[in-house]
Amino acid sequence: MIDSHSGSAAAPISWADADREHAFGRWFDELAPRHRLDRGTLHLASADASSRRYFRVTGADGATFIVMDSPAAEDSVAAFVHVGGLILGAGLHAPRVLEQDVHQGFLLLDDLGSTQYLAALRELDQAGADLLMRDAIDALVRWQLHGDCSTLPPYDDALLRREIQLFPDWCVAREFGVTWTPKENEIWQTVSQRLIDSALGQPQVAVHRDWMPRNLMVCDRNPGVLDFQDAVRGPITYDLASMLRDAFISWDEEHELDWAVRYWQQARHAGLPVDEDFGEFWRQTEWMGLQRHLKILGIFCRLKHRDGKPHYSEDLPRFFSYATKVANRYGPLRSLLNLLEPLTGAGVQAGYTF
Repeated sequence: MIDSHSGSAAAPISWADADREHAFGRWFDELAPRHRLDRGTLHLASADASSRRYFRVTGADGATFIVMDSPAAEDSVAAFVHVGGLILGAGLHAPRVLEQDVHQGFLLLDDLGSTQYLAALRELDQAGADLLMRDAIDALVRWQLHGDCSTLPPYDDALLRREIQLFPDWCVAREFGVTWTPKENEIWQTVSQRLIDSALGQPQVAVHRDWMPRNLMVCDRNPGVLDFQDAVRGPITYDLASMLRDAFISWDEEHELDWAVRYWQQARHAGLPVDEDFGEFWRQTEWMGLQRHLKILGIFCRLKHRDGKPHYSEDLPRFFSYATKVANRYGPLRSLLNLLEPLTGAGVQAGYTF
């Protein structure tokens, strides 16, 4: 998830770790002549919600490149390289890895520009937004059809359960200071199990896991795809739910349904294993989205309390709105409202606008 709050095109680079700064300097100085990079143009472009950062640098001919600085686990960088290859192999527009030091967490990448779908969608009229979203749907169908998911880790019961548990741990207990009663815990276990069962019951495809406007770039071949290192083999509705009910921009249900029907029709025509009944497919999409929204409520609170990034909590009301709408719509999920409503009341008292 790209954190555009944390960087700008002119932001200088600072280093908390002198050893890492020196290691980066040695690596960069070795590759710079091969790509005719001007070190004097190196600057911070953006930063992740994680510890990853991205720099932009200019070459001798004016072309720009992106440098990834990822002090996270080595396997995360290796996953970025691997999944990037899968995305390119599926015929999508992703940055090529031009140089790599996976062990140290440094990559030199193609630059897909600086215009996120999110920024463009906020500026465009509905017709322009529709064109961008159709491009994203076309790319998603291609990713699911041609992305080789056999080498991706499974989105299994353990991972789904670990994710959704972020909601009670970080949002309920840490953000709002609420302790559930045994009855409320029983409600939570029942609802979360239903969401997990629904996800595991869906056909499995390559899942980007953050197919949303902040990770899609406006390019001369839309969309450019970023932030894909956490891809898994999982439920076919996951990426569509991520795109339609985003963390930072919302749509009325008329447009959600229009884009969902368009995806469903294209997926069926392409031979993807979506449910033949659109009503059931939409139910699967909404339940999958609810699992994601509960997870993100927990993640955003964790970013605030553990990682010192409080601005993410500004979007908590959006996710409570998504979750409340879905829980209220489906009888098997309606008991979740008993857990959500006290939190929204506490949120109002804390100054959130719902």
